[in-house]
Amino acid sequence: QLQLVESGGGLVQPGESLRLSCAVSGFRLSIYDIGWFRQAPGKGREGVACITRAGHSTDFADSVKGRFAISRDDTENTAFLQMNSLKPEDTAVYYCAAVPRLFSQCTLSRDEYNDWGQGTQVTVSS
Repeated sequence: QLQLVESGGGLVQPGESLRLSCAVSGFRLSIYDIGWFRQAPGKGREGVACITRAGHSTDFADSVKGRFAISRDDTENTAFLQMNSLKPEDTAVYYCAAVPRLFSQCTLSRDEYNDWGQGTQVTVSS
């Protein structure tokens, strides 16, 4: 069974950076697209970034373009979300998710993902 574990969340000030990790076990990460999602209090879960298997393609929500980067290290079975220039509105629980897809583009649609981590809290506040 595929398991995903997020780490790297925390409390930072506006303008600072965080790097989230998503450690995958149970199957080889290389066959999965990876998505990062977030859910703020009282809001739905929204797609933030995604990356296809082998990292050929990525996509980002408009709200994070130019600030966030997604990457993967299949040798370590780990995916990453680098978050720069953080804003208070980035405060949320961040989740990684995986799906074995064979499309040229990844998706930010939460309904497409089968397996999820438990989430890690990111708080941006002065």
